Amino acid sequence: HEKIFSDKIAPSSIFSRRKGETSMFEPGNLIIYSGEGVCRVERVGPLEMSGSNPSKLYYTLQPVYRQGKIFIPVDTTVFMRPVITRQQAKELIRHIPEIKGEVYETRNQRMLNDHYQALLQSHDCKDMLHLIKAVYNKQQESLVQGKKAGLVDERYMKRAEDILYGELAVALDIDKQDVPDYIANILNT
Repeated sequence: HEKIFSDKIAPSSIFSRRKGETSMFEPGNLIIYSGEGVCRVERVGPLEMSGSNPSKLYYTLQPVYRQGKIFIPVDTTVFMRPVITRQQAKELIRHIPEIKGEVYETRNQRMLNDHYQALLQSHDCKDMLHLIKAVYNKQQESLVQGKKAGLVDERYMKRAEDILYGELAVALDIDKQDVPDYIANILNT
């Protein structure tokens, strides 16, 4: 991880959804769905269940990294956006050294949770990287001081890595577990 992370300012991002953006996804589209992460749109249409409204359209989503199906109304306010493109993923990786990893200092666990939750709920790849780098930097400071890393920090870092690596893996067409090595190889060339 050490070579991946530094503390320079990042340029403005193309990796987040624009306010008010709405679009209809098509079957086969890969999207980011709220806290689930990467999902494939399997179907768009009315629910095929008795008692459902035949005029209301739903997305049938298949999470890429777990079993199960998600049925969500097309007109939902739950966050959804397309997965970043291969080109955007490579550009994001090239900008990793510029993304800040400022440590959020507080002893108040609720404030820490709220801070990390806000970064996760932005669904922005740069925010995920910021969270990962901030916790990594905090862990390094703790090691120097002979302290253990905080459980809240570790939990949110793992969640951010899971979300980010899942999206990068799909965008780059590689296995999720290969993403850290892929990033290191790009940044070390």
